[in-house]
Amino acid sequence: MPEEHPTVVCADPDETERTATVDALTAAALDAVGATSVADVEALVDESVDCVVTTLGFPDGNAFDVVDAVRLAHNDCVCILFTDESPADLPRGRPDQVVEYVPRSVPDARERLVDVVSLAAAEATQAAFPVPEGEDDRLAAVREYDVDALAAEETFGRLTALIASHFDIDVAFVGLVDEHDEQFVACEGANWRTLAREDSICTHTILSDEVMVVEDTREDPRFSANDRLVELGIRSYAGARITDEAGHSLGAVCCIDDEPRSYTRAEREDLRRFADEVEEQLSLRRRVGAGAD
Repeated sequence: MPEEHPTVVCADPDETERTATVDALTAAALDAVGATSVADVEALVDESVDCVVTTLGFPDGNAFDVVDAVRLAHNDCVCILFTDESPADLPRGRPDQVVEYVPRSVPDARERLVDVVSLAAAEATQAAFPVPEGEDDRLAAVREYDVDALAAEETFGRLTALIASHFDIDVAFVGLVDEHDEQFVACEGANWRTLAREDSICTHTILSDEVMVVEDTREDPRFSANDRLVELGIRSYAGARITDEAGHSLGAVCCIDDEPRSYTRAEREDLRRFADEVEEQLSLRRRVGAGAD
């Protein structure tokens, strides 16, 4: 994919949304053109197109029909799903239809979309994971924490043990997401130390303050082809983002099980409260560490 002025097709039947997306990408020095239907995408996509950004629904099909059309015309073209629908409400695609997902419902969603498209262009390949807005500042915030020192703290071990017991799950962990990996501060039920960021579900969790639930990884188009999740026995997932005082996403507090399962509203609220406790503990230890310096 060329580094200068990548060509992007923005597929959305809603004129207001489509125009806003085209304008945001154009302002970032990307050559963006609009499409209103699956048929439009079929007519526009060829080897000169570097990326297709698509919403979910069209009069003549849905986003996965768009992906099929793109793969037929240009198999290496980046596909990004940009929609208001939450992951749990998306229809299930085949493993070969896995696409990037950027939620349109979060603040500054189009700025985040621009980051993902630009990263894909710079790397000449489909981005392995979505990147939060302000990634450089976020990574600087994560680097303020010494994961090895945190892992030695009994507090986080007790919390993950309590989480595993409370939700009756196989594994509970606290992880911080750095540039390339998720590093585990504490992990109850498994001996996990790190996980490549492109394999981690938490790289999606840190995009939003909403508790993220994946009831069955084998049925979710973003994760169904992830062999690493299969190796680790991760079949269901629930994660709550953890942030610092400035609002930077640091990582997540997570529940893992080797069987599909759902989480009630009350359970999601409980997980959010556990994450709040982890945030307080991280903040305390950062202040203590700064005082020691």
